[in-house]
Amino acid sequence: MKRYIYDDLLKWKYSPRRKPLMLYGARQVGKTYILKEFGQNEFEEMIYINCYKNEQLKSLMSGNVEISRILLGISSIANQEIRPSKTFIFFDEVQDIPEVVAALKYFCEDAPDIHVAAAGSLLGVMNMDGIPFPTGKVDIMHLYPMTFDEFLEALGENSKAELLRRKDTEETINSLLPSFTDLLRQYYFVGGMPEAVLDFIENKNPVSVRVIQHAILSAYDADIAKHAGKDTLKARMVFESISSQLARENKKFIFGAIKKGARASEYEQAIQWLVNAGLVYKVCRVTKAAIPLKFYEEKDTFKLFLLDVGLLAAMAEVPASLMLIGNTVFTEFKGAFTENYVLTQIKTIPNTVIGYYLKDNSSLEIDFIVQCGSEIMPLEVKAEENVKSKSLRQFVTIDNSGSGMRGYRTSMKGYVHQDWMSNIPLFAIRDFLETHSSLPDHNLLSNR
Repeated sequence: MKRYIYDDLLKWKYSPRRKPLMLYGARQVGKTYILKEFGQNEFEEMIYINCYKNEQLKSLMSGNVEISRILLGISSIANQEIRPSKTFIFFDEVQDIPEVVAALKYFCEDAPDIHVAAAGSLLGVMNMDGIPFPTGKVDIMHLYPMTFDEFLEALGENSKAELLRRKDTEETINSLLPSFTDLLRQYYFVGGMPEAVLDFIENKNPVSVRVIQHAILSAYDADIAKHAGKDTLKARMVFESISSQLARENKKFIFGAIKKGARASEYEQAIQWLVNAGLVYKVCRVTKAAIPLKFYEEKDTFKLFLLDVGLLAAMAEVPASLMLIGNTVFTEFKGAFTENYVLTQIKTIPNTVIGYYLKDNSSLEIDFIVQCGSEIMPLEVKAEENVKSKSLRQFVTIDNSGSGMRGYRTSMKGYVHQDWMSNIPLFAIRDFLETHSSLPDHNLLSNR
């Protein structure tokens, strides 16, 4: 299955300033698959070393860090010659031998002509037990669950994915709304975890997809137990509460919804642990829609979203029939799936900062405030075709009149442009925002 990060891996390979690569991402988002495919396609040979229960490698990395010794040891373990520019060395599951991560510093300094990459679960990589991370000595990329575009290409809907990426196809896209909506409905159910997507392509069986999703959630629960230490129980409680939190009209995270009397001070470390692990995304309230948006974040008022909309459906035990047939998934559940979907698509766009706005002593709320390149974009999310935008209109035309700010709404409708606002179809929101983040005058890199 095609992943757009592949293009970035090619840029990394040929960059004259290349450093060893660390590929970050939550468990089971496809890190191993994409790096193996890259190594096999783009190099004459690949040395793949799984660190899990690898006593030989652990012994090698526990000795002195002279790079010639390390390279000789790797060559011996793999029974393979290491040739600069010809061999790709891929260390997988590096959380099991953190010394491998530390050793990337010496690859950078003493063997810059060797292409080396490392991948592992964020759950483990962020807990290296005092072993120093090679800050400034590695290139870092992030891999997320598959986007809707990638899902389309996996299904063989390449022409539709291409339509979304082009800038001159709004009329054509509007004429294909029912088809795109049906595919989006499928994405809400399947999500972007590669194993679930592959099973859906091969079997078209909602039952087996849901079995895979539950297995992934169980694996996350086991990893929480393994790595969260004293915060294990609290992290589990926060994680399990997300579906009910998002089903509320006001999606602000409420500690009392975890358990009666719960306080922020008790759970803030557990929440940060889940954020660091890549399992949840935290979107803070902002007091002002201005650049730089992070200046105006309120860290103690926030929403939490799950990393994948398909896993959210499995966690909430929503029957497949309600998601794959009709518009129930869009019109019910207080828009929980739609808002989570939109957030996960935006997260994959580099050079973006995401918050939300809630006016003091008012019901006025803007679902997302997005700093996209050099533009602040207030974004209202509508889960259905009832698209009255009273809050957005007031926010743009009254509260921020004269600022030049434009409003954006994403909904089940097609492209519509008014003098103060544009409506973007839900299935096109990522491509629309990415175009803004990579406009030449923003002087930003477009990087998936």
